[in-house]
Amino acid sequence: MRQLHERFLDAVALERRHTSRRGLLAGGAKLAGGSALALTFAGAPVAGGLRSLLAQDFADDLEILNYALTLEHLEFAFYRDGLEDLGEDAFADEDLELPENIFERLSEIRDHEQAHVEFLTQTITDLGGTPVEEATYDFGYDDVAGFLEVAAALENTGVAAYAGAAPSIESDDILPAALGVHSVEARHAAYLNDLNGESPFPDAVDAPLPPDEVLAIAGPFITGAATPAAGSPVATGGGEEVAVAIDGFKFIPPEVAVAAGGTVTWTNMEGIGHTATAKDGTFDSGTLRDGDSFSFTFDTAGSYDYECTFHDNMQGTVVVS
Repeated sequence: MRQLHERFLDAVALERRHTSRRGLLAGGAKLAGGSALALTFAGAPVAGGLRSLLAQDFADDLEILNYALTLEHLEFAFYRDGLEDLGEDAFADEDLELPENIFERLSEIRDHEQAHVEFLTQTITDLGGTPVEEATYDFGYDDVAGFLEVAAALENTGVAAYAGAAPSIESDDILPAALGVHSVEARHAAYLNDLNGESPFPDAVDAPLPPDEVLAIAGPFITGAATPAAGSPVATGGGEEVAVAIDGFKFIPPEVAVAAGGTVTWTNMEGIGHTATAKDGTFDSGTLRDGDSFSFTFDTAGSYDYECTFHDNMQGTVVVS
């Protein structure tokens, strides 16, 4: 079975091929002014993907900031843990033919990601929001080469994520800071592309990615919420209400059992939109924002599989007796 990081790299490569073609198709569009943001949108899929981008509404700037924080937590944890686990000597292996200062440079990137986490956390708090916490992750690499491949893919995905979210930011104070972070992420991506033998600047125009596509790519690395959820893997309620938390890109617990007449309530605990949607159409929560809840009463015995329609790696089951 192919390793997780290899499947992730394939997903990123496929998306880059698509966006590169879309960028060429959109290249003849007339751009107002010379802003980088306008250039970014020129590479977007005018008919389908741009509509998809705009359809993925953010409730407000706080949700955009928590979306960015989710990705920055992931990136910081990747560098922090990877550099510690692999160690400086692994990067000094002469057979790899890497620059002598590579560990120093990767440590700088780690520190940048930590600064991004701290900045976003403080900004969300100052605005009266609740910052999402770091989750637990599994990046799937087992050597320096795998680490560098995943690093490049994460950075390129992060660049596309910021480009996709920036146009939705309403605050004139937040937008310049977000674009500043975006430009630093682009520098990271260029450096890591070069380390992997790829062009530091593969396209004349970078295309943005909408949140659902970004989280579908990055979501599989998230293995659990930061804080252990109460209860066992299977929660049982005898005709009463059973609670399911949505946190860390997981339904917690992933399976619940209720008697006929019982009610299940899903509550989104993180700053990213999710759904709880039955695969057979029995129930559909619609988009649940941070703190939103959805309840459904099950009158008929059976097993009901459901998922988040934004992030199909999120799966759950309700068993009704």
